[in-house]
Amino acid sequence: METPEARLKRMAMRSWRRGTKEMDLVLGPYADATLAGMGPEKLDLYDSLLEENDQDLLPWVLGQVAAPPHFADLLAEIAGFARARLGRV
Repeated sequence: METPEARLKRMAMRSWRRGTKEMDLVLGPYADATLAGMGPEKLDLYDSLLEENDQDLLPWVLGQVAAPPHFADLLAEIAGFARARLGRV
């Protein structure tokens, strides 16, 4: 059984080691800033998001393609975080 600490560490690592640099730079800082404060349901949702392919995630985050409804709010939050971080609100 995975401990809560191990889960957060795994999810942070998976956020930074996506396979494409673009998604590393979007999800890595988001994970560093928010994972520890997420509740169980949001952690489960983010964990399932990490299973998605970068080729799908990037257009969802950029708003080029509509995200699946169950990820829409989380992806909007991630995109907003990335824009604010880059000074592009």
